[in-house]
Amino acid sequence: MAPSQIQIATSSLQRLLKEEASYYKEQVQQEVRIAKLEKEGAGGGADDEDGNREFQLKQEKRALEETKAIIPTIRERITSAREKLESVLDTATNDEERSKAVEVLKSAKEAQKDDPVAGQQTS
Repeated sequence: MAPSQIQIATSSLQRLLKEEASYYKEQVQQEVRIAKLEKEGAGGGADDEDGNREFQLKQEKRALEETKAIIPTIRERITSAREKLESVLDTATNDEERSKAVEVLKSAKEAQKDDPVAGQQTS
C-alpha cells in the first residue's frame, strides 16, 4: 500500500529536522577546529610547513561559511514542510497517523521557536 500524503509530509518534515540538527552539529565542530588551528597558529611554531596551517584554516573557514549559508535554506524548507503537514493533517485516516504528525509538528515548532523566519511566507 502506498504511503498517504500525511505520511509523506510527516517523513519529509522529520528528515529536514534531522538535517538541520546535523548542520548545527557540523557548525560547532568546525568552529572548534578553527579555534584549535588559530590557537596553534598563535603559538608561532616553526612546524607550519609551507603554510599548511594557513591553508587548513582557510579551508575550515570556507566550510564553516558554507554550512552557515545552508542553514537559512533548511529553515525555509522546514517551515514549508511544516505548513504542508498542517494543511494535510485533516486527511489523517487513523489516530496513529494523526498523533505522529502532531508530534512531529510540535518538534518542528520547538526547533524553530527562536527562528525569525519561521512562520513567514518565503517569496
